[in-house]
Amino acid sequence: MVQAHTITPAARAQIVGGLIGHAGEYGYVSQVSRSVGVSRQTLYTWEERGLRALEQTFRLAPVAPVVTPALERAILTTLVQGHAGYRGMQACLRAERGRAVSLGTIAVVVQEAQRRALVQMATPVAAPVRAVALDEIYGNDRQGAYLSVVDAHSGVVWAAAGPVPVDGETWTLVLWAAQERGLRWPRTVSDGGKAMQQACTTVDPHGLHQRDVWHVLHQCGTVQGRLDRRVRILQEQRAVVARQAARLAAGQRPRGCRPRSDVAAHWAQVTQAQQTADNLRYLSSELHRLLDVVVLGRDGLLDSTARHAEITTLLALLAELADTAPAESQRDLRHLHQHLRQALPALLTFAVALDGIQQEMERVLGAAGLRLLAWAWQRRALLGPTTDDLLAGLPQDWRPAARVVFHAWESAVRASSPVETWHSILRPHLAVHRTLSPGLLALLAVYHNHQVATRGGHAGQSPLQRSGLTDAPTDWLAALGYPPASSASGGAAPPTRPLSTLERAA
Repeated sequence: MVQAHTITPAARAQIVGGLIGHAGEYGYVSQVSRSVGVSRQTLYTWEERGLRALEQTFRLAPVAPVVTPALERAILTTLVQGHAGYRGMQACLRAERGRAVSLGTIAVVVQEAQRRALVQMATPVAAPVRAVALDEIYGNDRQGAYLSVVDAHSGVVWAAAGPVPVDGETWTLVLWAAQERGLRWPRTVSDGGKAMQQACTTVDPHGLHQRDVWHVLHQCGTVQGRLDRRVRILQEQRAVVARQAARLAAGQRPRGCRPRSDVAAHWAQVTQAQQTADNLRYLSSELHRLLDVVVLGRDGLLDSTARHAEITTLLALLAELADTAPAESQRDLRHLHQHLRQALPALLTFAVALDGIQQEMERVLGAAGLRLLAWAWQRRALLGPTTDDLLAGLPQDWRPAARVVFHAWESAVRASSPVETWHSILRPHLAVHRTLSPGLLALLAVYHNHQVATRGGHAGQSPLQRSGLTDAPTDWLAALGYPPASSASGGAAPPTRPLSTLERAA
Protein backbone atom coordinates (compact mmCIF):
# COMPACT_ATOMS: atom_id res chain seq x y z
CA MET A 1 0.00 0.00 0.00
CA VAL A 2 1.12 3.58 -0.68
CA GLN A 3 1.69 5.46 2.56
CA ALA A 4 -0.19 8.78 2.75
CA HIS A 5 1.73 11.64 4.29
CA THR A 6 0.05 14.24 6.50
CA ILE A 7 2.62 16.94 5.67
CA THR A 8 1.02 20.20 4.51
CA PRO A 9 1.99 21.81 1.19
CA ALA A 10 3.67 24.71 3.03
CA ALA A 11 5.78 22.32 5.11
CA ARG A 12 6.57 20.32 1.99
CA ALA A 13 7.78 23.49 0.24
CA GLN A 14 10.10 24.22 3.23
CA ILE A 15 11.47 20.69 3.07
CA VAL A 16 12.11 20.97 -0.71
CA GLY A 17 13.82 24.34 -0.19
CA GLY A 18 16.10 22.80 2.37
CA LEU A 19 16.91 19.88 0.07
CA ILE A 20 17.79 22.24 -2.76
CA GLY A 21 19.85 24.46 -0.45
CA HIS A 22 21.80 21.53 1.03
CA ALA A 23 22.19 19.66 -2.26
CA GLY A 24 25.35 17.57 -2.17
CA GLU A 25 25.71 17.71 1.64
CA TYR A 26 26.42 14.21 2.96
CA GLY A 27 23.80 12.82 5.38
CA TYR A 28 21.30 15.69 5.05
CA VAL A 29 18.70 13.66 3.14
CA SER A 30 18.89 10.80 5.67
CA GLN A 31 18.48 13.27 8.57
CA VAL A 32 15.36 14.86 7.00
CA SER A 33 13.94 11.44 6.19
CA ARG A 34 14.18 10.37 9.90
CA SER A 35 12.84 13.67 11.22
CA VAL A 36 9.73 13.93 9.03
CA GLY A 37 9.08 10.22 8.52
CA VAL A 38 9.35 10.25 4.71
CA SER A 39 11.45 7.88 2.63
CA ARG A 40 14.55 9.12 0.91
CA GLN A 41 13.18 8.22 -2.54
CA THR A 42 10.15 10.42 -1.91
CA LEU A 43 12.39 13.28 -0.86
CA TYR A 44 14.42 12.93 -4.07
CA THR A 45 11.17 13.01 -6.08
CA TRP A 46 10.04 16.17 -4.25
CA GLU A 47 13.39 17.79 -4.88
CA GLU A 48 13.22 17.02 -8.63
CA ARG A 49 9.70 18.47 -8.85
CA GLY A 50 10.79 21.56 -6.99
CA LEU A 51 13.71 22.14 -9.33
CA ARG A 52 11.46 21.79 -12.41
CA ALA A 53 8.97 24.26 -10.91
CA LEU A 54 11.72 26.81 -10.24
CA GLU A 55 13.13 26.46 -13.76
CA GLN A 56 9.67 26.88 -15.26
CA THR A 57 9.01 29.96 -13.12
CA PHE A 58 12.23 31.79 -13.98
CA ARG A 59 12.56 30.63 -17.59
CA LEU A 60 12.63 33.56 -20.05
CA ALA A 61 9.73 33.73 -22.48
CA PRO A 62 10.85 32.69 -26.00
CA VAL A 63 11.29 35.57 -28.41
CA ALA A 64 9.11 35.08 -31.46
CA PRO A 65 11.06 35.19 -34.70
CA VAL A 66 10.41 38.42 -36.58
CA VAL A 67 9.62 38.33 -40.29
CA THR A 68 10.11 41.63 -42.10
CA PRO A 69 8.84 42.46 -45.59
CA ALA A 70 12.46 42.52 -46.76
CA LEU A 71 13.00 38.98 -45.45
CA GLU A 72 9.79 37.76 -47.07
CA ARG A 73 10.84 39.21 -50.41
CA ALA A 74 14.32 37.71 -50.07
CA ILE A 75 12.89 34.25 -49.34
CA LEU A 76 10.45 34.32 -52.26
CA THR A 77 12.98 35.79 -54.69
CA THR A 78 15.48 33.07 -53.81
CA LEU A 79 12.80 30.41 -54.24
CA VAL A 80 11.46 31.56 -57.61
CA GLN A 81 14.37 33.24 -59.35
CA GLY A 82 17.15 31.31 -57.65
CA HIS A 83 15.52 27.88 -58.23
CA ALA A 84 16.53 26.91 -54.68
CA GLY A 85 15.13 24.37 -52.27
CA TYR A 86 14.43 25.16 -48.63
CA ARG A 87 17.91 24.30 -47.39
CA GLY A 88 19.43 26.10 -50.35
CA MET A 89 17.42 29.21 -49.48
CA GLN A 90 18.59 28.92 -45.89
CA ALA A 91 22.22 28.80 -46.99
CA CYS A 92 21.81 31.73 -49.42
CA LEU A 93 20.12 33.92 -46.81
CA ARG A 94 22.85 33.11 -44.30
CA ALA A 95 25.57 33.97 -46.83
CA GLU A 96 24.00 37.10 -48.30
CA ARG A 97 22.19 38.60 -45.32
CA GLY A 98 24.29 37.21 -42.50
CA ARG A 99 21.18 35.94 -40.75
CA ALA A 100 20.19 32.41 -39.84
CA VAL A 101 16.58 31.76 -40.88
CA SER A 102 14.93 28.57 -39.71
CA LEU A 103 13.33 26.14 -42.11
CA GLY A 104 10.03 26.65 -40.29
CA THR A 105 10.12 30.39 -40.99
CA ILE A 106 10.91 29.77 -44.65
CA ALA A 107 8.10 27.22 -44.93
CA VAL A 108 5.56 29.58 -43.37
CA VAL A 109 6.50 32.46 -45.69
CA VAL A 110 6.35 30.22 -48.78
CA GLN A 111 3.01 28.69 -47.77
CA GLU A 112 1.45 32.10 -47.25
CA ALA A 113 2.72 33.29 -50.65
CA GLN A 114 1.34 30.17 -52.31
CA ARG A 115 -2.03 30.77 -50.69
CA ARG A 116 -2.11 34.32 -52.07
CA ALA A 117 -1.04 33.10 -55.50
CA LEU A 118 -3.83 30.50 -55.58
CA VAL A 119 -6.36 33.21 -54.72
CA GLN A 120 -5.01 35.46 -57.47
CA MET A 121 -5.02 32.69 -60.09
CA ALA A 122 -8.69 31.97 -59.25
CA THR A 123 -9.77 35.63 -59.33
CA PRO A 124 -12.00 36.52 -62.33
CA VAL A 125 -10.31 38.77 -64.88
CA ALA A 126 -11.56 40.88 -67.73
CA ALA A 127 -9.32 39.17 -70.24
CA PRO A 128 -9.63 40.02 -73.93
CA VAL A 129 -10.83 37.37 -76.38
CA ARG A 130 -7.56 35.89 -77.58
CA ALA A 131 -6.29 32.59 -78.92
CA VAL A 132 -4.84 30.24 -76.29
CA ALA A 133 -2.09 27.64 -76.45
CA LEU A 134 -2.52 24.31 -74.66
CA ASP A 135 0.16 21.88 -73.61
CA GLU A 136 1.29 19.62 -70.79
CA ILE A 137 4.67 18.89 -69.26
CA TYR A 138 5.42 15.71 -67.32
CA GLY A 139 7.24 15.51 -64.01
CA ASN A 140 10.14 13.24 -63.18
CA ASP A 141 8.03 10.19 -62.36
CA ARG A 142 5.82 10.41 -65.49
CA GLN A 143 2.82 9.65 -63.24
CA GLY A 144 1.27 13.08 -63.55
CA ALA A 145 1.57 16.15 -65.74
CA TYR A 146 1.11 19.90 -65.41
CA LEU A 147 -1.54 21.28 -67.76
CA SER A 148 -1.34 24.89 -68.89
CA VAL A 149 -3.59 27.34 -70.72
CA VAL A 150 -1.49 30.24 -72.02
CA ASP A 151 -2.37 33.31 -74.07
CA ALA A 152 -0.95 32.61 -77.53
CA HIS A 153 -0.18 36.31 -78.15
CA SER A 154 1.00 37.75 -74.84
CA GLY A 155 2.16 34.61 -72.99
CA VAL A 156 -0.05 35.11 -69.92
CA VAL A 157 -0.65 31.89 -68.00
CA TRP A 158 -4.42 31.91 -67.46
CA ALA A 159 -4.68 28.44 -65.92
CA ALA A 160 -2.23 25.84 -64.63
CA ALA A 161 -3.02 22.58 -62.87
CA GLY A 162 -0.97 19.65 -61.69
CA PRO A 163 0.21 17.13 -61.10
CA VAL A 164 -2.89 15.54 -62.62
CA PRO A 165 -3.63 12.66 -65.02
CA VAL A 166 -3.47 13.48 -68.72
CA ASP A 167 -6.89 12.58 -70.06
CA GLY A 168 -9.84 14.26 -71.70
CA GLU A 169 -11.80 14.71 -68.47
CA THR A 170 -8.96 16.49 -66.69
CA TRP A 171 -8.33 18.81 -69.62
CA THR A 172 -12.06 19.55 -69.80
CA LEU A 173 -12.09 20.57 -66.14
CA VAL A 174 -9.09 22.85 -66.69
CA LEU A 175 -10.77 24.58 -69.64
CA TRP A 176 -14.02 24.96 -67.73
CA ALA A 177 -12.13 26.50 -64.82
CA ALA A 178 -10.55 28.98 -67.25
CA GLN A 179 -13.99 29.88 -68.60
CA GLU A 180 -15.32 30.40 -65.07
CA ARG A 181 -12.51 32.86 -64.52
CA GLY A 182 -13.79 34.88 -67.47
CA LEU A 183 -11.48 33.65 -70.22
CA ARG A 184 -12.85 33.35 -73.75
CA TRP A 185 -11.01 32.24 -76.85
CA PRO A 186 -11.89 32.08 -80.56
CA ARG A 187 -9.35 29.32 -81.32
CA THR A 188 -6.83 27.06 -79.66
CA VAL A 189 -3.42 25.77 -80.72
CA SER A 190 -1.84 22.57 -79.44
CA ASP A 191 0.46 19.73 -80.47
CA GLY A 192 -2.53 17.55 -81.34
CA GLY A 193 -2.65 15.38 -78.23
CA LYS A 194 -5.75 13.21 -78.05
CA ALA A 195 -6.69 14.39 -74.54
CA MET A 196 -6.52 18.06 -75.58
CA GLN A 197 -8.48 17.44 -78.75
CA GLN A 198 -11.20 15.63 -76.82
CA ALA A 199 -11.46 18.46 -74.29
CA CYS A 200 -11.57 21.16 -76.98
CA THR A 201 -14.33 19.31 -78.79
CA THR A 202 -16.32 19.08 -75.54
CA VAL A 203 -15.82 22.63 -74.29
CA ASP A 204 -15.73 24.50 -77.62
CA PRO A 205 -17.20 22.27 -80.34
CA HIS A 206 -17.58 25.13 -82.84
CA GLY A 207 -14.19 26.76 -82.28
CA LEU A 208 -11.09 26.62 -84.44
CA HIS A 209 -8.41 24.22 -83.25
CA GLN A 210 -5.01 24.83 -84.81
CA ARG A 211 -2.35 22.13 -84.95
CA ASP A 212 1.03 23.41 -83.80
CA VAL A 213 3.21 23.93 -86.88
CA TRP A 214 6.49 23.73 -84.97
CA HIS A 215 5.90 20.17 -83.79
CA VAL A 216 5.15 19.05 -87.35
CA LEU A 217 8.28 20.68 -88.76
CA HIS A 218 10.28 19.26 -85.85
CA GLN A 219 9.12 15.78 -86.84
CA CYS A 220 10.37 16.45 -90.37
CA GLY A 221 13.70 17.59 -88.97
CA THR A 222 14.00 14.44 -86.84
CA VAL A 223 13.54 12.16 -89.86
CA GLN A 224 15.87 14.35 -91.91
CA GLY A 225 18.56 13.94 -89.26
CA ARG A 226 18.23 10.16 -89.40
CA LEU A 227 18.58 10.13 -93.18
CA ASP A 228 21.62 12.41 -93.07
CA ARG A 229 23.20 10.20 -90.42
CA ARG A 230 22.61 7.18 -92.65
CA VAL A 231 24.39 8.94 -95.51
CA ARG A 232 27.37 9.81 -93.28
CA ILE A 233 27.69 6.20 -92.11
CA LEU A 234 27.67 4.90 -95.69
CA GLN A 235 30.23 7.48 -96.77
CA GLU A 236 32.51 6.55 -93.88
CA GLN A 237 32.27 2.91 -94.95
CA ARG A 238 33.59 3.64 -98.46
CA ALA A 239 37.19 3.31 -97.32
CA VAL A 240 36.46 -0.02 -95.64
CA VAL A 241 34.76 -1.38 -98.77
CA ALA A 242 37.72 -0.24 -100.89
CA ARG A 243 40.18 -2.05 -98.61
CA GLN A 244 38.09 -5.21 -98.74
CA ALA A 245 38.02 -5.02 -102.56
CA ALA A 246 41.81 -4.58 -102.60
CA ARG A 247 42.27 -7.68 -100.42
CA LEU A 248 39.96 -9.66 -102.68
CA ALA A 249 41.89 -8.50 -105.78
CA ALA A 250 45.14 -9.58 -104.12
CA GLY A 251 43.77 -13.06 -103.59
CA GLN A 252 43.19 -12.64 -99.87
CA ARG A 253 40.02 -13.36 -97.97
CA PRO A 254 38.01 -10.30 -96.85
CA ARG A 255 37.77 -9.67 -93.14
CA GLY A 256 34.60 -9.61 -91.03
CA CYS A 257 31.50 -11.76 -90.69
CA ARG A 258 29.63 -9.86 -93.43
CA PRO A 259 32.28 -8.26 -95.58
CA ARG A 260 31.33 -5.93 -98.41
CA SER A 261 33.78 -5.66 -101.21
CA ASP A 262 31.65 -4.44 -104.14
CA VAL A 263 32.65 -0.80 -104.53
CA ALA A 264 30.11 -0.08 -107.27
CA ALA A 265 27.20 -1.54 -105.28
CA HIS A 266 28.24 0.43 -102.20
CA TRP A 267 28.50 3.64 -104.20
CA ALA A 268 24.98 2.99 -105.50
CA GLN A 269 23.77 2.71 -101.90
CA VAL A 270 25.46 6.00 -101.01
CA THR A 271 23.92 7.69 -104.04
CA GLN A 272 20.44 6.39 -103.26
CA ALA A 273 20.65 7.39 -99.60
CA GLN A 274 21.95 10.86 -100.54
CA GLN A 275 19.17 11.33 -103.09
CA THR A 276 16.55 10.29 -100.54
CA ALA A 277 17.89 12.75 -97.96
CA ASP A 278 17.99 15.56 -100.54
CA ASN A 279 14.45 14.83 -101.70
CA LEU A 280 13.11 14.93 -98.15
CA ARG A 281 15.02 18.16 -97.51
CA TYR A 282 13.31 19.74 -100.51
CA LEU A 283 9.86 18.50 -99.48
CA SER A 284 10.40 19.76 -95.91
CA SER A 285 11.44 23.20 -97.16
CA GLU A 286 8.34 23.34 -99.34
CA LEU A 287 6.16 22.35 -96.38
CA HIS A 288 7.84 25.05 -94.29
CA ARG A 289 7.07 27.61 -97.01
CA LEU A 290 3.43 26.52 -97.37
CA LEU A 291 2.90 26.77 -93.60
CA ASP A 292 4.18 30.33 -93.42
CA VAL A 293 1.73 33.14 -92.67
CA VAL A 294 2.09 34.65 -96.14
CA VAL A 295 2.72 32.46 -99.19
CA LEU A 296 3.17 33.98 -102.63
CA GLY A 297 2.60 31.87 -105.70
CA ARG A 298 2.88 32.58 -109.40
CA ASP A 299 -0.68 33.89 -109.57
CA GLY A 300 -0.63 35.86 -106.32
CA LEU A 301 -1.33 35.19 -102.67
CA LEU A 302 -2.21 31.58 -101.88
CA ASP A 303 -5.37 31.02 -99.85
CA SER A 304 -6.09 28.03 -97.61
CA THR A 305 -7.60 26.00 -100.49
CA ALA A 306 -4.53 26.44 -102.68
CA ARG A 307 -2.24 25.63 -99.76
CA HIS A 308 -4.22 22.46 -99.02
CA ALA A 309 -3.89 21.33 -102.63
CA GLU A 310 -0.13 22.00 -102.59
CA ILE A 311 0.37 20.08 -99.34
CA THR A 312 -1.73 17.20 -100.65
CA THR A 313 0.56 16.98 -103.68
CA LEU A 314 3.55 17.15 -101.34
CA LEU A 315 2.20 14.21 -99.32
CA ALA A 316 1.77 12.19 -102.51
CA LEU A 317 5.42 12.84 -103.37
CA LEU A 318 6.44 11.88 -99.83
CA ALA A 319 4.56 8.57 -100.13
CA GLU A 320 6.33 7.90 -103.42
CA LEU A 321 9.66 8.74 -101.79
CA ALA A 322 8.94 6.28 -98.97
CA ASP A 323 8.30 3.49 -101.50
CA THR A 324 11.55 4.10 -103.41
CA ALA A 325 13.79 4.86 -100.43
CA PRO A 326 16.34 2.37 -99.06
CA ALA A 327 14.82 -0.29 -96.84
CA GLU A 328 16.45 1.21 -93.73
CA SER A 329 14.66 4.55 -94.26
CA GLN A 330 11.24 3.43 -95.46
CA ARG A 331 9.78 3.00 -91.99
CA ASP A 332 10.73 6.54 -90.90
CA LEU A 333 9.38 8.09 -94.09
CA ARG A 334 6.08 6.22 -93.89
CA HIS A 335 5.66 7.21 -90.27
CA LEU A 336 6.31 10.85 -91.24
CA HIS A 337 3.79 10.60 -94.08
CA GLN A 338 1.14 9.26 -91.72
CA HIS A 339 1.93 11.97 -89.16
CA LEU A 340 1.55 14.76 -91.75
CA ARG A 341 -1.60 13.25 -93.24
CA GLN A 342 -3.28 13.11 -89.82
CA ALA A 343 -2.19 16.65 -88.95
CA LEU A 344 -3.20 18.25 -92.27
CA PRO A 345 -6.87 19.00 -91.44
CA ALA A 346 -5.84 21.24 -88.52
CA LEU A 347 -2.56 22.57 -89.92
CA LEU A 348 -4.16 25.28 -92.05
CA THR A 349 -6.73 26.57 -89.57
CA PHE A 350 -4.82 29.84 -89.31
CA ALA A 351 -4.95 30.23 -93.11
CA VAL A 352 -8.71 29.66 -93.16
CA ALA A 353 -9.09 32.50 -90.65
CA LEU A 354 -7.04 34.80 -92.94
CA ASP A 355 -9.00 34.04 -96.12
CA GLY A 356 -11.88 36.41 -95.39
CA ILE A 357 -9.66 39.38 -94.54
CA GLN A 358 -7.39 38.81 -97.52
CA GLN A 359 -10.34 38.59 -99.92
CA GLU A 360 -11.86 41.79 -98.54
CA MET A 361 -8.57 43.68 -98.76
CA GLU A 362 -8.05 42.38 -102.31
CA ARG A 363 -11.30 44.10 -103.29
CA VAL A 364 -9.98 47.33 -101.77
CA LEU A 365 -6.37 47.25 -102.97
CA GLY A 366 -6.62 44.91 -105.95
CA ALA A 367 -4.71 41.69 -106.51
CA ALA A 368 -1.50 43.53 -107.40
CA GLY A 369 -1.72 45.75 -104.32
CA LEU A 370 -2.27 42.82 -101.97
CA ARG A 371 0.60 40.97 -103.63
CA LEU A 372 2.85 43.99 -103.03
CA LEU A 373 1.89 44.06 -99.35
CA ALA A 374 2.64 40.33 -99.08
CA TRP A 375 6.03 40.88 -100.73
CA ALA A 376 6.83 43.67 -98.29
CA TRP A 377 5.66 41.60 -95.33
CA GLN A 378 7.99 38.75 -96.26
CA ARG A 379 10.87 41.24 -96.25
CA ARG A 380 9.82 43.23 -93.19
CA ALA A 381 13.11 42.53 -91.43
CA LEU A 382 14.82 44.64 -94.12
CA LEU A 383 12.09 47.14 -94.94
CA GLY A 384 10.76 47.60 -91.39
CA PRO A 385 11.43 46.18 -89.02
CA THR A 386 8.16 47.42 -87.42
CA THR A 387 4.74 47.55 -88.98
CA ASP A 388 4.71 51.35 -88.70
CA ASP A 389 7.87 51.48 -90.80
CA LEU A 390 6.20 49.40 -93.49
CA LEU A 391 3.12 51.61 -93.45
CA ALA A 392 5.23 54.73 -93.74
CA GLY A 393 6.52 53.54 -97.13
CA LEU A 394 3.03 53.05 -98.59
CA PRO A 395 0.72 55.59 -100.25
CA GLN A 396 -1.55 57.41 -97.83
CA ASP A 397 -4.78 55.93 -99.20
CA TRP A 398 -3.38 52.38 -98.84
CA ARG A 399 -2.50 52.65 -95.17
CA PRO A 400 -5.93 51.92 -93.55
CA ALA A 401 -6.38 48.69 -95.52
CA ALA A 402 -2.70 47.77 -95.14
CA ARG A 403 -2.93 48.26 -91.40
CA VAL A 404 -5.82 45.80 -91.24
CA VAL A 405 -4.09 43.08 -93.26
CA PHE A 406 -0.75 43.59 -91.47
CA HIS A 407 -2.50 43.22 -88.13
CA ALA A 408 -4.20 40.01 -89.32
CA TRP A 409 -0.89 38.52 -90.48
CA GLU A 410 0.84 39.61 -87.30
CA SER A 411 -1.89 38.06 -85.13
CA ALA A 412 -1.99 34.72 -86.95
CA VAL A 413 -1.43 31.87 -84.51
CA ARG A 414 0.44 28.88 -85.91
CA ALA A 415 2.48 27.57 -82.97
CA SER A 416 2.23 27.09 -79.21
CA SER A 417 5.55 28.84 -78.53
CA PRO A 418 4.29 30.87 -75.50
CA VAL A 419 3.40 27.71 -73.58
CA GLU A 420 6.87 26.29 -74.34
CA THR A 421 8.36 29.47 -72.86
CA TRP A 422 6.28 28.89 -69.74
CA HIS A 423 7.52 25.32 -69.56
CA SER A 424 11.12 26.56 -69.66
CA ILE A 425 10.39 28.26 -66.32
CA LEU A 426 8.90 25.09 -64.82
CA ARG A 427 11.70 22.71 -65.80
CA PRO A 428 14.39 24.04 -63.40
CA HIS A 429 11.93 23.94 -60.51
CA LEU A 430 10.91 20.40 -61.43
CA ALA A 431 14.58 19.44 -61.31
CA VAL A 432 14.93 20.93 -57.80
CA HIS A 433 11.59 20.01 -56.18
CA ARG A 434 10.80 16.91 -58.28
CA THR A 435 7.07 17.67 -57.80
CA LEU A 436 5.37 21.06 -57.93
CA SER A 437 2.45 21.59 -55.57
CA PRO A 438 -0.58 23.56 -56.85
CA GLY A 439 0.51 26.47 -54.65
CA LEU A 440 4.04 26.58 -56.05
CA LEU A 441 2.66 26.22 -59.58
CA ALA A 442 0.39 29.22 -58.99
CA LEU A 443 3.29 31.19 -57.48
CA LEU A 444 5.41 30.58 -60.58
CA ALA A 445 2.50 31.60 -62.81
CA VAL A 446 2.11 34.91 -60.96
CA TYR A 447 5.85 35.52 -61.29
CA HIS A 448 5.77 34.81 -65.03
CA ASN A 449 2.70 36.95 -65.68
CA HIS A 450 4.22 40.04 -64.02
CA GLN A 451 7.81 39.57 -65.21
CA VAL A 452 8.91 42.48 -67.42
CA ALA A 453 10.92 41.60 -70.52
CA THR A 454 14.34 43.23 -70.56
CA ARG A 455 15.09 42.77 -74.27
CA GLY A 456 13.45 41.90 -77.57
CA GLY A 457 10.36 43.30 -79.19
CA HIS A 458 8.40 43.24 -75.89
CA ALA A 459 11.08 44.96 -73.80
CA GLY A 460 9.61 46.95 -70.91
CA GLN A 461 6.30 45.07 -70.84
CA SER A 462 5.01 42.13 -68.84
CA PRO A 463 2.74 39.44 -70.31
CA LEU A 464 -0.25 40.95 -68.50
CA GLN A 465 0.49 44.36 -69.99
CA ARG A 466 0.86 42.85 -73.46
CA SER A 467 -2.53 41.20 -73.05
CA GLY A 468 -4.19 44.61 -72.61
CA LEU A 469 -4.11 44.96 -68.80
CA THR A 470 -1.93 48.07 -68.89
CA ASP A 471 -2.45 48.87 -65.20
CA ALA A 472 -1.02 45.52 -64.05
CA PRO A 473 1.87 45.92 -61.57
CA THR A 474 5.35 45.12 -62.79
CA ASP A 475 6.49 43.76 -59.42
CA TRP A 476 5.14 40.25 -58.92
CA LEU A 477 5.80 40.36 -55.18
CA ALA A 478 3.93 43.65 -54.85
CA ALA A 479 1.03 42.03 -56.75
CA LEU A 480 0.94 39.36 -54.03
CA GLY A 481 0.94 41.95 -51.23
CA TYR A 482 4.67 42.18 -50.47
CA PRO A 483 5.59 45.84 -50.94
CA PRO A 484 9.22 46.84 -51.37
CA ALA A 485 10.95 47.52 -48.06
CA SER A 486 11.95 51.03 -49.18
CA SER A 487 8.30 52.03 -49.65
CA ALA A 488 6.98 50.51 -46.44
CA SER A 489 5.73 53.01 -43.85
CA GLY A 490 6.62 55.99 -46.01
CA GLY A 491 10.34 55.19 -46.10
CA ALA A 492 10.68 54.52 -42.38
CA ALA A 493 11.76 51.25 -40.86
CA PRO A 494 9.63 48.42 -42.25
CA PRO A 495 7.01 47.03 -39.89
CA THR A 496 7.72 43.68 -38.36
CA ARG A 497 5.35 40.77 -38.00
CA PRO A 498 6.02 38.23 -35.24
CA LEU A 499 5.09 34.68 -36.05
CA SER A 500 2.19 33.18 -34.17
CA THR A 501 2.48 30.05 -32.04
CA LEU A 502 1.02 27.96 -34.85
CA GLU A 503 3.48 29.41 -37.38
CA ARG A 504 6.43 28.82 -35.04
CA ALA A 505 5.34 25.20 -34.61
CA ALA A 506 5.34 24.77 -38.39
